[in-house]
Amino acid sequence: MITPSFLLGVLSLTGYTLGHTIFQQVYVNGVSPGHLKGIRYPNYDGPINDVTTNDIICNGGPNPLVTPFDTTIINVPAGATVTAEFHHTLTSAGTGDGDDPISATHKGPIMVYLAKVPSALQTTMTGLQWFKIYEDGLHSDGTWAVDTLIANKGKVDFKMPVCVPDGEYFMRVELIALHGAGSLLGAQFYMECAQIRVTGGGSASPATVSFPGAYSQSDPGILISIYYPPLTSYTIPGPRPFTCDSTPVSSSSARVSSSSSSRASSSTSSARSSSSSSSSRASSSSSRASSSSSSSSSGGSPLYVKDNAVDKDGLDLRPVHKAHARTPTNITASVSHEAHNEDELLHSLSPLLSLLSMKNDFTSQTDCALMNTLKNRITYRF
Repeated sequence: MITPSFLLGVLSLTGYTLGHTIFQQVYVNGVSPGHLKGIRYPNYDGPINDVTTNDIICNGGPNPLVTPFDTTIINVPAGATVTAEFHHTLTSAGTGDGDDPISATHKGPIMVYLAKVPSALQTTMTGLQWFKIYEDGLHSDGTWAVDTLIANKGKVDFKMPVCVPDGEYFMRVELIALHGAGSLLGAQFYMECAQIRVTGGGSASPATVSFPGAYSQSDPGILISIYYPPLTSYTIPGPRPFTCDSTPVSSSSARVSSSSSSRASSSTSSARSSSSSSSSRASSSSSRASSSSSSSSSGGSPLYVKDNAVDKDGLDLRPVHKAHARTPTNITASVSHEAHNEDELLHSLSPLLSLLSMKNDFTSQTDCALMNTLKNRITYRF
């Protein structure tokens, strides 16, 4: 049976929560210089959505960085265990905030990059060359790196490669939330940069990428629906992590976070199954709609999503940030399906979810009214 809580859970995945996050503390072998020490951080916890802007480097833009930057440089011995700690806001740790360190709906990968710099205190963050040293994405049990982060109370551990040359670096720690990634500019990027000094390292020369440039808005790990059909694999954006005993791969399409052959086969099978299912639903939708009693007899209680559920009241689905503004238009989500189980519900809602994910954040009374309006237009039977 489809319950109201499940339905509202599905709707929450479309971006109606403000469970954002900020990387705000570093530990080296378990010891931290302090909260916000050595990190370039904003006061606001909002995301970056456009990978082609300089804001994708270390944040900024809609989330201005606090200046002057802290002058701490964090010493990191090569081979050390480094811990990055995220929290919902700069003051949410230990407060019982239900979205701390980040909303559980914000599934996605976590990555760490380094860029060697003449001085970790320099103000310039553009034009640098970055190499990845850590990544974690979709796990074999269906959980994500973000789920592990939440279980660890906002902390993620990784090793500083022993062969990284001594010197000063920016350490870019990034989390990508994919709950709205089914439409262009829907993925949410949360990143900050720490100022570090590597000691006792080696003489490696990792292959590098640039920000912006390392990602494309249409990369398979950035423009992706994580709802339906269920994912069997996920391509983490950017290059593969550099390691001291292997050659890094610089192609952003090369990283798949699980066994490529088995998951590729599963993905193909899933896609065919989805296509077949879609065709079957399309051919039978009129007959199902014509008789609710017939629908009910097939098992379960149907859920109806009314036609034109989005634009009836002229609600604006354009992204909030001016950088992403579009020409005003009425967007119609014509969804008229009945669902007797969760798979059917996700299939029925997929056009609506895709449109709603265009709305990245809700900051006005009109924005907040959108969620309530949609809730009121969706009826369910038990």
